[in-house]
Amino acid sequence: MPVTRIEEVDIAIASLKGEANPAMAMGTAIMLYPAASDKATAIVAAETPPRTEPSSYPEPFFLRMLGRKKRVLGDQFGLKNFGVNQTTLAPGGESSLMHKHPMQDEFIYVLSGAPTLAKEDDEIILSPGMCAGFPAGGAAHHLINRTDSPVIYLEIGDRTPGD
Repeated sequence: MPVTRIEEVDIAIASLKGEANPAMAMGTAIMLYPAASDKATAIVAAETPPRTEPSSYPEPFFLRMLGRKKRVLGDQFGLKNFGVNQTTLAPGGESSLMHKHPMQDEFIYVLSGAPTLAKEDDEIILSPGMCAGFPAGGAAHHLINRTDSPVIYLEIGDRTPGD
């Protein structure tokens, strides 16, 4: 639900005066919207509904993706040139099949957990705060959660047509 400009001003004035925002004190998230737009300026990523279809892979690969949950964050802001997903891998989950992009760049940033980054020629166990990048035409890769805890990471990729 969009916040009106008057409410935004009231919130800003209360903040400048050092007054607590009652909605925030109760733990309620407030989304601020730019004028004449239905796209959010700020959201709580974990409250974004996950994608309803877990995978577009056909069988037998579809089953391998059931441990993956993606929250498509970039679309919430109307981003067109690149995508941002917050992805959760359940124990045993995989991010994708081993793949590489011929034209797109991809970047991941681990928020929690210890995923294994499997590449064509080696594997690396990642930890929170670590990141990895995959330039177009680079090594094939995917993430696997071989732990007993969920893994959460951000994945960012451009939207080059035809890739």
